[in-house]
Amino acid sequence: MKIKDIVNRDLVNLSNCEHEPIHIPGKIQPHGFLLGITLKWKIDFCSENVATYFGISHTEMLGKDFSAVFGVTAEEEILAYTNGDEFRDAFPLEIELLGKLFQINIHKSDGIYVLEAELLFVDREKLADAYKQTIQFVSQMNKTTSLKDLCALVAQGTREITGYDRVMIYRFDEQYNGEVFAEDCREDLEPFLGLHYPHTDIPAQARELYIKNLLRLIVDIDYLPVPIYTVDDKEGKNLDLSLSILRSTSPIHVEYLKNIGVGATLTISLIHHGKLWGLIACHHYSEKNISPEIRLAAKLQGQFITSQIDIRQSNDEYISAQKTNLALEQLTSLDLPVLKESIEKIVQAPQLLEIANASGVSIITRDKIYKNGLTPSDDQIISLIRQLKSKDITDFFSTNKISDHFPEFDENSNFAGIIYNTLGNNGHVVWFRPETVSEIKWGSDPEKRILKDSTGLHPGNSFNIYKQIVKNQSSNWKQYEINATIQYTHTLHNQLILIMLSEEEEKYRSQSEILKETNSELENINWISTHDLQEPLRKIQLITSKMLSEIDVISTESISNSLERVSKSANRMSGLLEDILKYTRIKNTRDTLQEVNLNEILESTIKEMSEAILENNAIIESEKLPEVQAIGFLMRQLFVNIIQNSLKYASQDRTPKITITASQEPVIIHDLFKVYCHWVRFSDNGIGFEPHYSQSIFKIFTRLHTQEEYTGSGIGLALCKKIMQAVGGDIRAEGKPGEGTDIIIYFPCDPEDTLLPL
Repeated sequence: MKIKDIVNRDLVNLSNCEHEPIHIPGKIQPHGFLLGITLKWKIDFCSENVATYFGISHTEMLGKDFSAVFGVTAEEEILAYTNGDEFRDAFPLEIELLGKLFQINIHKSDGIYVLEAELLFVDREKLADAYKQTIQFVSQMNKTTSLKDLCALVAQGTREITGYDRVMIYRFDEQYNGEVFAEDCREDLEPFLGLHYPHTDIPAQARELYIKNLLRLIVDIDYLPVPIYTVDDKEGKNLDLSLSILRSTSPIHVEYLKNIGVGATLTISLIHHGKLWGLIACHHYSEKNISPEIRLAAKLQGQFITSQIDIRQSNDEYISAQKTNLALEQLTSLDLPVLKESIEKIVQAPQLLEIANASGVSIITRDKIYKNGLTPSDDQIISLIRQLKSKDITDFFSTNKISDHFPEFDENSNFAGIIYNTLGNNGHVVWFRPETVSEIKWGSDPEKRILKDSTGLHPGNSFNIYKQIVKNQSSNWKQYEINATIQYTHTLHNQLILIMLSEEEEKYRSQSEILKETNSELENINWISTHDLQEPLRKIQLITSKMLSEIDVISTESISNSLERVSKSANRMSGLLEDILKYTRIKNTRDTLQEVNLNEILESTIKEMSEAILENNAIIESEKLPEVQAIGFLMRQLFVNIIQNSLKYASQDRTPKITITASQEPVIIHDLFKVYCHWVRFSDNGIGFEPHYSQSIFKIFTRLHTQEEYTGSGIGLALCKKIMQAVGGDIRAEGKPGEGTDIIIYFPCDPEDTLLPL
């Protein structure tokens, strides 16, 4: 029978350690021995050091039945153990082999039972003592609230239970860079708390083994590895030691530990949601082994952490999350009008920043950018949206380091971190965080962690703390912040849809009103063309016919009177035609509104009408008028018509007086589906009118008095109404017979006015 060792003799250094097959080293640590037994109970693998324990060499054991070497009783005990629940538990089998007491750990690897035996601890701690320590720890654990406090307690408790010189709770980030999150060590040792270590210190295949095997022990860092032998009956025969307790460690790891002066280690994996969250790393500065009970108690410490990670992290974030939820609740409960101007109020609401603890926010919709806080320029925001689209990011995206994805924004400290959400076809919303310059303390200079000699690359032996300044990244976005932005994005999307639907509804309603009024105008124009315009024509025809029939006998004075009457009729017809032309020329000019100072409009109107005002001995009093969104020349025409109307219908019993008042500050005025922000009131002391005429007086060619009593076409106030409709406003009238008339005009909102509470 031919026998060979399975030792992996490939030269390992830092240039190839990421590919080192550490799960099949082919050797073990010498504080125990290893047997690999087939399912037919033949010894197929054996460590060289069995002779140290039994005086029987590995060559004598290989290929033999287990019972032939250790006896039937021992085989039956192991069989019972492997078939029972204990085989899956943490407790090793205590057994006598050839007169010596051992503790045996057994696991299966590729159809082979792997038996790892260590001499039974003589002065090992009683299970009751370990249990007592665990109960005490649980009682203290319940008094902690934060994850950091719990990890500090675990570090202290693990050191008390195991007796190691240093115990660290090592936590990984997303890239598996490590941080010493908690620590308890001898007072004479330099603390490592807060130090960071690069992901290369624990390569990927080592992390995989930490997930498979939760406990790793190195009893003596200066150990000489013991080779494993097997029966050479097939090519490439090997033994996977991923779950082994005695597995020999990578020479790179051993070299690293020697460089920092460590004599023995215990490592316990912290698995959270199936991923390697961190490690409990125990260092001793001399040789050290611990009993199975202490190993179990140490593993329980790791279980305490992993079982509490979600709870403690939630508790750590609870207060901040509460603030975020409150801000989200306040934001979603804002009383907003269904108008596009409400977007400005939303973006200015402090809660929009608070839901993500952001420094800036921008809503991009309908080719307009709304911003609040510390944000990039409009051009940069547009560029960012384009870049996101170019990478097919059409729904959601977040990062705390924008330069990793879009290098062109590397130097912009205003937005190192972003949360992006789409508003569907209605736009985008982006939250921003500025660059947060931070200092990271590494366990050594990353540039000096590798040394090169004739045999290749090796771990460095300089462990002076190295400080690194990190730039171009913001603080990390918390999951509850991301969730809050996603949730509010849905609310904002719905608001934009409502605005769009409301605008469409208002558009159709306005068109319906315009159509209705246009039909009414056409009817009135048709009526005036068949009545009011024909009446002066008939007069002209009658007068001229009479003059022609009496041409021989008519006197010069009679001709003069007749021609004067013809002239009046012609002037009246000309005036009617001119008013109709003015009325039909007024179009909807809402899209061209601009800021108009009504004080200047009133001043120029009074100057233009000074003769008429003086002729009527009228008094005009006014207070300061606002600046409104309107069209200047239409406002002059409006003021002229209103003042002319007051002068025309002045009372004969008193001096005409017109008082003009106005809202001094913007104030939101709700009226059905419309919102106005300013009003101006013209109050006169004229003849007034009955209240039930308050609507009809604005209809074209409507007159409350006969032509003989008061001249005019009846178009004046109709023109006023059409002007206000054209600028998106409204006009109303209030009257009391014999006391006077009030004409009130309402103006549309400036976008800035929507910042008012609604």
